[in-house]
Amino acid sequence: MVKISVLQHAPSTHLPARPGDPTPTHRNLDPLLHPFARARERTRALNAAKMERMFAKPFLASLEGHVDAVEVLARRPESVTDVASGSWDGEIIVHNLARRTHVAKIPGAHKGKLSGLCWADEERILSCGVDRNIKMWDVKPLAVFPGKFSFNSIDHHRTDPLFATASSIVQVWDETKSAPVLDITFSTAAETVTRIQFNPSESSVLASIGSDRTFTLYDVRTGKAERRIVMQMRSNDLSWSPTFPTTILLASEDHNLYTFDIRRLNNPTQIYKAHVAAVTTCDWSPTGTELVSGGWDRTVRIWKEGQGTHPEVYHTKRMQRVLSSAFTADARYVLSGSDDGNVRVWKANASEKLGIVTARERAAIEYRDTLKDKWQADREVGKVQRSRHIPKPVYKAGSLKRTMLEAQRVKEERRRKHTRAGESKPKAERKKVVIAEQT
Repeated sequence: MVKISVLQHAPSTHLPARPGDPTPTHRNLDPLLHPFARARERTRALNAAKMERMFAKPFLASLEGHVDAVEVLARRPESVTDVASGSWDGEIIVHNLARRTHVAKIPGAHKGKLSGLCWADEERILSCGVDRNIKMWDVKPLAVFPGKFSFNSIDHHRTDPLFATASSIVQVWDETKSAPVLDITFSTAAETVTRIQFNPSESSVLASIGSDRTFTLYDVRTGKAERRIVMQMRSNDLSWSPTFPTTILLASEDHNLYTFDIRRLNNPTQIYKAHVAAVTTCDWSPTGTELVSGGWDRTVRIWKEGQGTHPEVYHTKRMQRVLSSAFTADARYVLSGSDDGNVRVWKANASEKLGIVTARERAAIEYRDTLKDKWQADREVGKVQRSRHIPKPVYKAGSLKRTMLEAQRVKEERRRKHTRAGESKPKAERKKVVIAEQT
């Protein structure tokens, strides 16, 4: 005798309770109980990751006008659209990004290379060059400050009528005087200072990098160099964080970027590794959550703060070595100046849709972003998110670099195996960056 279990449903549960009522429908409100729910969600996450890569078209425009390499970029204070650029032909151009036109153009601003550019306020520009002159502009020259050395960099104080220049020494100038009011140098230094920048929060603090692999902190109030570190390789650019006043970013010759906390300079707080040649320029976004870098490998890379690998990689066929980079004031666009004389405009988010986004589109975008974050640990989704098409020379240089680093690691490991126990201890990567600190 076989027992048979029969599923029975009461017809009353499937019929309207009263005449004229809608027929009741039973739905499972908990999607986790559905056997295919996770599979469907993973497929949606994978499709969202693929769509992001398909619609990633970061390049927007190329702003022409210079006939030589664009070395410096400076965004106008209190403006989202205006950016000034200076090149090796001694020319200054103020670009309007929205209209892609020239607001002002100053040909022959300096004889020879223009090496430093900054805004004194919303209307005036300060520039310096290898012709040993500092000039203040408001389309027409307002003042000339003659110097004794070729200048490499310039930066203006946030509130006071002071500006600092970098040459063989660091000099602080007053806008109302034709000679420097303060000469600052480290007692044992014999360097050429290549970059200089005021701290945006504690504006009496000044940071500089030099040709002898040094990074130095100065205090304008005391007129002294307070701290100085010697690094493994020289730095090419520096940038203060806009949200953390004690954090500074350095672009190094060893293909890496480093962030330091100036209260503890013995180790970097983060190392950013992806470039395959010297990093020549760096800048923080105004939000402090992203940073941009450009290098000798002819690529622009956008990093998430605190995430030292897998940045966004931007490149074009005609772009040469990147010498300058900057975020716009709204953090939505990135500017790069390169050796070919062009200023290029990129989207900070490569797949962002420009123009009007409806509420429905915005909800769909946010849903896809949430799915990608939830499933980023999945092998296929993560692979799609990390994949970047890069030029063949950059790819080959990266493969060669990885081979060399692996060979160096194996060599050190073998050396430790063949020495007496305890004599040769492995050294953390962060502790190799700074050689010595001088006070």
